[in-house]
Amino acid sequence: MGQVKEVTLAIEGMTCAACAARIEKVVGRLDAVRSVHVNLASERAHVTYVSGGMDEQDLIRAIEKAGYGATLATAAADEAETQRKLQAYRTDLAKFWFSALLTLPLVVQMGMMLFGGRPFLPNGIAWLLATPVQFYAGWRFYKGAYHALRGGAANMDVLVALGTSVAYVFSAIRTVMGRPDVYFDSSATVVTLVFLGKLLETRAKAKASAAIASLAQLGAKFAHVLREGVETDVPVEALRVGDLVRVRPGEKVPADGVIEEGVTSVDESFLSGESMPVAKRPGDPVVGASINQTSAFLMRVTKVGRDTALAQVIRLVEQAQGSKAPVQRLADTLSGIFVPAVLGVAVLTLLVWGGFGAWAHGLLAAVAVLVVACPCSLGLATPTAIMVGTALGAESGILIKGGESLERAHHVDTVVFDKTGTLTLGKPMVTDVWTVAGVAREQLLAAAAALEAQSEHPLGLAVVTYAKKQGVDIPAASGVEAVPGRGVQGMVNGAAVRVGNRTWFLEQGLTVPDPVLPAFEQAGKTAVLVAREDEVLGAIAIADTVKPDAAGTVKQLRDMGIEVWMITGDQARTAEAVARQVGIDNVMAGVLPSDKAAKVEELRRHGRVVAMVGDGINDAPALAAADIGIAMGTGTDVALEAADIALMHGRTHGVVEALHLSRATLRKIRQNLFWAFFYNVLGIPLAALGLFSPVIAGAAMALSSVSVVSNSLLLRRLKLGREVLAV
Repeated sequence: MGQVKEVTLAIEGMTCAACAARIEKVVGRLDAVRSVHVNLASERAHVTYVSGGMDEQDLIRAIEKAGYGATLATAAADEAETQRKLQAYRTDLAKFWFSALLTLPLVVQMGMMLFGGRPFLPNGIAWLLATPVQFYAGWRFYKGAYHALRGGAANMDVLVALGTSVAYVFSAIRTVMGRPDVYFDSSATVVTLVFLGKLLETRAKAKASAAIASLAQLGAKFAHVLREGVETDVPVEALRVGDLVRVRPGEKVPADGVIEEGVTSVDESFLSGESMPVAKRPGDPVVGASINQTSAFLMRVTKVGRDTALAQVIRLVEQAQGSKAPVQRLADTLSGIFVPAVLGVAVLTLLVWGGFGAWAHGLLAAVAVLVVACPCSLGLATPTAIMVGTALGAESGILIKGGESLERAHHVDTVVFDKTGTLTLGKPMVTDVWTVAGVAREQLLAAAAALEAQSEHPLGLAVVTYAKKQGVDIPAASGVEAVPGRGVQGMVNGAAVRVGNRTWFLEQGLTVPDPVLPAFEQAGKTAVLVAREDEVLGAIAIADTVKPDAAGTVKQLRDMGIEVWMITGDQARTAEAVARQVGIDNVMAGVLPSDKAAKVEELRRHGRVVAMVGDGINDAPALAAADIGIAMGTGTDVALEAADIALMHGRTHGVVEALHLSRATLRKIRQNLFWAFFYNVLGIPLAALGLFSPVIAGAAMALSSVSVVSNSLLLRRLKLGREVLAV
């Protein structure tokens, strides 16, 4: 069996939701294809397939056979496509003004006739004006209709081309026969109005998808590389892992790396949403596209190209914008059968009116049905809102993996926070050292630090740091072994030493000092016990500072009607002390890392929709077990695979922002879908009854698509971090 691959294709020629549905149907039929998602708004298709039986060219050929164009979506291709679209837009704009100029006299005449006036244009002149509009400006509709019908489907172009052609041909026949009543004004005005609607829709969609383009422009263009002692300017594409690069004040960091020399401040707001510069010194990581603020520094490149944090962000936003929310399934299902159904309604309308002897009136009513029913707004309702919502999140350091995650987050009613590194800063410090009688502080610290020096646990690092500051001579340890959820043990100076929590010591039959530990724990400190052989030497109290925004975050979540829990491996007293500081009533303490996922599952079994918030590394099983996993990190060390939402900063308030964004985006999608459905449900019967002229139908159809996209763009008014505006 071949390897599962994913590919993103740029699609040309889509005009409405029926086009997207057609491509999904055609590509989905291929044996090797696992999944296909076509986004009408971004004009992208994301395909997962099994290699061996087919390749990208087979996918492209299938799409072309269906009547559309397709190319591989690459950075270079995107740039070329952007230029092509810009040129096409300018050409279409000129074509529209030409069409509008020819249509204007027909519109004026139509307006005069509405108020009882007589036509001032002979039918021959009206025919002459309408012909270039029908076949020059309207050629795009004929071309789109041909490709759609050749592929075995009908789309918006079919409706417009058929409707306006019927009115035009009918009028031409009546002109040749010398009959007075013609409808060149209707056919020309509908073409011009629908053309205008497509232009406005193109502009609005470009604004909705501008986030990717702006992200791609953030990176540096050149880098000052030191090779063999000589500084040379090279394009960032030429950088290699291991290169030494100088970054001057005011310049963008060219790639991800580590500072080798120099102290400075770096603006990382593009990634984290944090406006304050971050202090950097030798050994600290820096990310590409961040801006050096104060002093020059030397950095060693660790990641280039597609591996950088910026490239990862762009990739995630692209995937999210190309995904679908479950709420879109109904719209997709309807779009697939919509156009054939409308054709049937139009034919029925003509026949019914003809049965009453009003064939001319029936013809106009049928044309109005065809024009008013174009399903563009249905196809744009969901993807445009997702595009704007995910882009807005990315600007604030919130990466949402896709439409499904966005929709699930909307239903969250329970948020579970990990304690260390999530509610707290994750930088614990030693606050107290207690020893039993006859044991020196230095002796206790030396034994503990000897083991912890070989541990990666944050509490262990705090012990080692404190011992060094106290000038303790740390001996070498051997046979050091971590006991998950308990502590660490090994040999120091020929004696067995244990450093761990109260539970472990009780299991080992060691005497735990009382009431020293309860006093530490009641103050919100973690007590680490130290023993040599079977003798307890004492305890070290370690405290981790609560994040400044943690209490405010918990309050806002509770105000949103969300129940908040805290989960930790700490003892109950310590956990409850931290919970009191931030306002959390529900605490799960003494939970081993391996058991966190089970606790999350238990909450879900009680009917709760759970969001788990953790550091994204140690908490990966719990993040995966939750309905929504939210990983907190610094942007360069965040487990994006385990989480549905990644916060590229350490602020707990990002959880509130992510949930606000989800609710606002889902509200916008529902608004869009309501108006798209309402418009068609109301418009088609009115058109069939003859209450809508083709001109009014054309204007309404154009307005519906533009209004849906514009409504989605209103999401950009949302101020994350503050009360959500009524958008």
